[in-house]
Amino acid sequence: MGHPPVRPLVTESWMRSAAAGVRVDQAEAPITIPDDELADYRSAHPLFRAFPVLEDVLADAARSSDALMAVSDEHGQLLWVCGTPTTLRRAEAIGFVEGSSWDERVAGTNAPGTALTLDRPVQVVRAEHFRASVQQWSCAAVPIHDLHSGSLLGILDVTGGDQIVVPQTMAMLRAAARLAELELLRPDSGHGLVVQDTPGGGVPLDVTGLGRDEMRVVVDGRQHRLSPRHSELLTLLVDARDGLSGDEVACGLYESGTGDSTVRAELIRLRRVLGEDVLRSRPYRLHADVVTDWTGVEARLAAGDVVGAARAYRGPLLPHSVAPGVVRVRDRVHAAMTSAVIACGRADLLSSWTRSTWGADDDGAWDALRRALPLSSPMRRLAQAQLDRIDAELR
Repeated sequence: MGHPPVRPLVTESWMRSAAAGVRVDQAEAPITIPDDELADYRSAHPLFRAFPVLEDVLADAARSSDALMAVSDEHGQLLWVCGTPTTLRRAEAIGFVEGSSWDERVAGTNAPGTALTLDRPVQVVRAEHFRASVQQWSCAAVPIHDLHSGSLLGILDVTGGDQIVVPQTMAMLRAAARLAELELLRPDSGHGLVVQDTPGGGVPLDVTGLGRDEMRVVVDGRQHRLSPRHSELLTLLVDARDGLSGDEVACGLYESGTGDSTVRAELIRLRRVLGEDVLRSRPYRLHADVVTDWTGVEARLAAGDVVGAARAYRGPLLPHSVAPGVVRVRDRVHAAMTSAVIACGRADLLSSWTRSTWGADDDGAWDALRRALPLSSPMRRLAQAQLDRIDAELR
């Protein structure tokens, strides 16, 4: 009998793990938060306020199944691991302990690490793990988000044996994660929808547009999904801090720069969504404390945090828009992201980039990956094959 087929999700994770230098025979995950720092780190983390809910809902169920419930931060570091003493001792053999890092790049393929990388629910069953020492375990994990900003706060995981490989496990995890997210919205939680006056003036405006054709906008705690045209308009307004005239907005939307009356009508409709006080006129401008995912990526790059920028980059901004102003912003962010990933020379980041839809034909990234890999790595042949393919298609 042959081996069962490997899921694409697992194959891609194995490749990221190999590119990061994780060894199949590596026994334990590394400790990245020492014991004497763990309590302070946990108490300062937003999930500290949601943990009692998770413990009430899920920890006892995990213990009764001889499984573990674990909560990680947004970097893959385990902040809490709950289980029976016997199960906790077994988990120590693979380094599945509080303070350890299960980021794919240091621990290989695993549910919390892969869920963190993909920002989506993931299940990893036995031999799907990259490291041999973990292949006796199965795990399922889901992300926990800040519902106000959309940012990833951490991962909720259940790890155990074959008893957890059932649909009910993922359903229970999703429900528990949702309860935690709602708990963080409560005004007394100290996190979420508490609006404060800031020097910038205006209400909070959180915008998500990377990898999407229709932006998600949270205005003062209310979430909206914008149409493609309104998404383009908002991009132009975010990029023009001093505001735009009607003609300038038209030039940003249309090659010909015509359609001023249409622009005015669309801006009126957008004002109804955002609020009269958020979108102002003469000139058209935003009066809000604006946070966007693409300017967040640019800020991380400016600070030298290429890893954080790569993790936050969900794809080109409004990828199908042909509005000249949007294309200009999209190309600026994408070019900066591409240059940073290539310049960093990290094989794990380059592997993730070249496996993405937006990086699959990036010959510069494939060449950088080939050069970053050890001579003995079989992935060098894959990188060279991709370079040959791209070269052939360009001829």
